[in-house]
Amino acid sequence: MANALQQLIRERLDRKGWSYGDVARRGGVPRSTVHHLATTDRVVRMPQATTLEGLSKGLELPLDTVRRAAAEACGIHVYGTPAGQGPEGTAARPADPEVDLLIASLQKLSSDDRRHVAALVESLLDRTPKK
Repeated sequence: MANALQQLIRERLDRKGWSYGDVARRGGVPRSTVHHLATTDRVVRMPQATTLEGLSKGLELPLDTVRRAAAEACGIHVYGTPAGQGPEGTAARPADPEVDLLIASLQKLSSDDRRHVAALVESLLDRTPKK
């Protein structure tokens, strides 16, 4: 079964009649990168931001859509709503991939490691000057 990023890329290629090279040229990323992301069953590491931006441009899809598919392909669940989609009548917070990745990654840590992360966060917040 294809992962979320594979499905997204393949669906877009089929719908538009594009090749890996077409997407690569439009997005300014290597063809080999597009091919790798479209054919690799399990993405081990989250692609770099510039790769995701290029893929987004090349596929003509919102960056958040591509980022979420890549995160899911890595086994990371991204919490929250996509940018611009808040509860009725409200605007959502701007998408922050670092926050989403941190939150999602915590699930993969052991309970001991989560306690260490929590202690680190508390110490960082305590040392931050109050405004």
